[in-house]
This record gives sequence, structure tokens and C-alpha cells, in this order.
Amino acid sequence: MPFYRHLGKIPHKRHTVFRQPNGELYHEQLFGTIGFDGMSSLLYHLQPPTKVNEILGKKDISPVIEVDKNMQMRAFKGFDVPEINDLIDSRIPVLTNSDVTLHLSRPTNLTENYFYKNVDADEVIFIHEGKGKLRTQVGNIDFSYGDYLVIPRGMIYQMSFENVNNRHFIIESRHPIYTPKRYRNWFGQLLEHSPFCERDLRTPEGLETHDEKGEFIVKIKKEGILYDYSYASHPFDVIGWDGYNYPYAFSIHDFEPITGRVHQPPPVHQTFETSAFVICSFCPRLYDYHPEAIPAPYNHSNIDSDEVLYYVDGDFMSRNDISKGQITLHPSGIPHGPHPGAYERSIGKTKTEELAVMVDTFKPLKLTKQAVEIEVKDYYKSWIH
Repeated sequence: MPFYRHLGKIPHKRHTVFRQPNGELYHEQLFGTIGFDGMSSLLYHLQPPTKVNEILGKKDISPVIEVDKNMQMRAFKGFDVPEINDLIDSRIPVLTNSDVTLHLSRPTNLTENYFYKNVDADEVIFIHEGKGKLRTQVGNIDFSYGDYLVIPRGMIYQMSFENVNNRHFIIESRHPIYTPKRYRNWFGQLLEHSPFCERDLRTPEGLETHDEKGEFIVKIKKEGILYDYSYASHPFDVIGWDGYNYPYAFSIHDFEPITGRVHQPPPVHQTFETSAFVICSFCPRLYDYHPEAIPAPYNHSNIDSDEVLYYVDGDFMSRNDISKGQITLHPSGIPHGPHPGAYERSIGKTKTEELAVMVDTFKPLKLTKQAVEIEVKDYYKSWIH
């Protein structure tokens, strides 16, 4: 995150004596990235965050690859994934490569009796249905339909839901998630031409501080293995923190589309970036206003990237027979464009109500076993109908 935040009690200077009311020291922890060169926060715990009672077990949750090399346009019925009670078990990997894994999830438990930490990847959880609260070491964030929850790697968290009807599109990134650099000045501040600004980003509030000892299960994911660690103190025992490394929420409904006289290219929809892929938000907007503009996108070749679209809501004007929760994959190496009739049909239209999340990767994506089970057969032939 490009701006400083703090919650709770912190000492005047870093790495100095900071005592609890009983005279014991608070336990300082640097929560940092990229060695000591990336964004970081300093957390102050009631207990040392290092006390492990036992490592209880582990299981492999790596994606199972069904199609390793793909050169075919594909579609998947995202709403066909099953409801599964457990938060982590409910994550169904669909597309993956060495940089990113895309999951669908329908968790039904209102909360879990464990905590979760992903030490391999930043997570972006898009809330398609449901509402609740993201609870973390550094405070809580309420979420609802349309929210992106950006959770940095290593953050211990829980999710609590208001009801059992929840749908998530999850982007698990092995690279840090940033706001696009072209939207920021050299200090990190979002500029005037950015489609969102800092006041649109919701940061943690309501810091929970639990002074509890016992057995607290933290499920830790590393290299595709989920380890069950039993810690001796509650992981939410932080009395205060400050820094730049923390989770936040951004609503897709707060994205302000960039429009023009003629059709604008996909980068104007960019919302987040990494060194290996980008995330874009296609939102309701006015169409192009040149008197002879064709609002539908022109045919284009994906020479360098695989393009994934997750359809959220509305009528996606360039596609026929697309439903909520559907995913399309247009791989690098072959051109794609609007479905038959969409190009002509768009002429004269003044606005669109489409809502979708796009992920463009620079490495080819592989299909998982679960993806093949929900695939729309012969999607690649839909341009000849």
C-alpha cells in the first residue's frame, strides 16, 4: 500500500522499550516483504508470536493439472462449483501457472475455529455474493458484494459471513499486488487521472486484542502444502501497529471508468498490477461518443498474454450467451474479438451495464481437473454461429 497507517498503541520510536501495564515488554514483530526492502509494518504483541505447541499435520492442496498446454479458447460455468462448508476446502482451483492461481469458492460455514495464513502468495478475494467481516491481526474490514479484499502474504486472518450464500473469485498471486504505477506519483500517491484514489480504499479498523493462552490452530499454506500449527497464544494479540503492509478493501463499484470518443483499450480498466499479470475491472459506463464510434471491442491478438474474464453481472456487450459467474479463457497466440452480431449490434448504443473482472497473465495458464468438469464444450466454435 502506498500510504502510512497505524492502529492502537505504539511506542514513540521503533525498536525501543515498550512495556505492558504489568511491566513485561510488548513483543515487536517486523511484518515485511522482499527481505527488508519492500513494504512493512511493525506489530506489537502481548505474547511472542513464535510459541508453537505442535505441528499437527499437513496435506497437499496443490492444483491437479488436467490440460498442461492450452491453445484453445474456453469457457467455464463458474456457478456450477459445489458448496463446501470449510473456507479453505471450498477453494476450487480453475486456472493456474507459476505466477498465479485462480479459484472459485462457495463457503457455507459462518466462521471457522482456525486461522489461516498464506505465506506463498498475496490474495485478492472478489466478493460476488454474500457479506461479512475479514478479521486479521491488524484489524477488521467489513465486506459485501463487489469488494476486492487485498490480503498480503503472511497475514493471519479469518472470514466471518452473515449467511451461507457466498461466492468468491480468488486470485492467488506469487507476486506482490500493487496499484498501477502509472496512476501514482513518485511518492506513491494516486494521481488525478487515476480511476480511484486513497479515500476509496478501506483499511483495517476495530483492532482486536485477545490476551489468551492455549491451543490456537493456524493453517499455513506453503508450496501447495497446508500445515496445521498449534500456537500457544491467540494470534490476534496485537496491541498496536504501524506501517504500509496491511490488508485493504476496494469496491468495484467505486472504480471510475475512463472513456473516450472511440473505443478505449483494456489497460484503461486496470485496477491492480504485478510483474506477472494485471487485474482489470469492467464497470458500467458511457460508451464512446464519436458519432461513428463502434463501442464493441475490435478483434485483437493476444500475442503476449492469456486473457481471463470473470463475468459478474449485467449484459456483456461483446459476448453472446454469457451468464453470471462464467469464466472465459482466450489464450495467447490466437486472435479473439466480439461474438457474431455484437460488433454491429453495439453501434448507436450509449452505455453498458456490464460488470466483470479480467486477469491478463504473461505466462500461459493451465487447466485444472475441476476446470474441465465445468467447461462449456465447443466454446471455441461460438464465433461461427
